[in-house]
Amino acid sequence: MSEDHRDVIKLSCDWLSVQEVVDFVSSSSCGAISVFIGTTREDQVDGRKVIGLEYEAYESMVQSEFSKLCEDIRTRWPSVTCVCVHHRLGWVKVGEASIVVAISSPHRHDGQLAIQHCVSQLKATIPIWKKEVYDTQEASWKENSECSWSRGPDESSLEFQSLK
Repeated sequence: MSEDHRDVIKLSCDWLSVQEVVDFVSSSSCGAISVFIGTTREDQVDGRKVIGLEYEAYESMVQSEFSKLCEDIRTRWPSVTCVCVHHRLGWVKVGEASIVVAISSPHRHDGQLAIQHCVSQLKATIPIWKKEVYDTQEASWKENSECSWSRGPDESSLEFQSLK
């Protein structure tokens, strides 16, 4: 990877700074920074209201999977300069950012395509899991529909009940 090409994934229990992610990917050779911010939304599930999400990760595996994803992005869009992902772990209440992704590129088209691919592949391949917590104090682990490691050919989504 060239000196100008930088990639980072950061897992944190702290509030995410969009500006920090944007600053990381800023480059004088790039005229575009594409950003995605995923927030925890209030949702109704079987008559229960989502009040927040809890995230866990297999941290020792996250970096290697992220490196593979960045390699894939650069194969598809060689002009991509920098990729930065900050993802929350632990409790994230409704309205707060769960993930911030930024990608820089010389022109917007490649960056916009790359960020869409990046977010989809993050959900499919990076070992980060979320548990929905409801106003009834119940909770359930939710699998992203993009998840590649446990979806069978006819399954689009699985729900795992919390053991807590």
